Amino acid sequence: MFASVSEIFSSVQGEGPYVGVRQAFLRFVGCNLNCSYCDTPREDVEYCRFENNAGSGTFEELPNPLTVNLVEEILKHFKHIHSISLTGGEPLLHADFINQIQTPVPLYLESNMTLPQKAKSVRDNISYVSGDVKLTNEFKSEDFESHLDRTIECFRVLKTTKTRDCFCKIVVTNDIDPDDVFGVVGAISNYISCVVLQPVTHGVSTSTSIKLVKPMPVHSLMELQKNLLDVIDTRIIPQTHKIWGCL
Repeated sequence: MFASVSEIFSSVQGEGPYVGVRQAFLRFVGCNLNCSYCDTPREDVEYCRFENNAGSGTFEELPNPLTVNLVEEILKHFKHIHSISLTGGEPLLHADFINQIQTPVPLYLESNMTLPQKAKSVRDNISYVSGDVKLTNEFKSEDFESHLDRTIECFRVLKTTKTRDCFCKIVVTNDIDPDDVFGVVGAISNYISCVVLQPVTHGVSTSTSIKLVKPMPVHSLMELQKNLLDVIDTRIIPQTHKIWGCL
């Protein structure tokens, strides 16, 4: 089994309710969406960058694609980690590869929650789910209702259980429609432990340009949180890893 991977490294989770825990990160290549605020290139890469010494900024280059056995060996380098973050891109595109990974450390899935059939195939192997919700202003190429149905189904499949924590993360821009937020949160509130409102970064770097995305004003963001608290635990958590400069 092979997969294209852009990076493997150890760092600290910078987003969501598990902010601050130490993780190994396995960043897969490829995504089925194209969000304006995305800071990760979607193109295939010839080499995977592997940082053996956390925070050193020194990387080895491993030719893609990688085998499951090689990934397992690399992950053994990282000690005292809370979990292994499966990120991307969209890691569910590599569901078969994920199901082959053997590790004693829990798996932490970071997904755009639009591939419910892939989600079904990995759910028994996942302990933590950071599920993004992509709303109308970020929706591309197909009917929004179909997109929303797949998102809700993905949360249902990967819902919080006795052995799995699933939470919802919404990147909040100035263009976001609060009604869209209330609608999707209401539909998935029985499946998740909390909602995280993540203020968008002002300027997002991509492989080709800097996309300027305006954040929601502080007052409006706090009003949105206040109203959502009537439905479910809702927290405002920015990308903390960008504050102190780690990966």
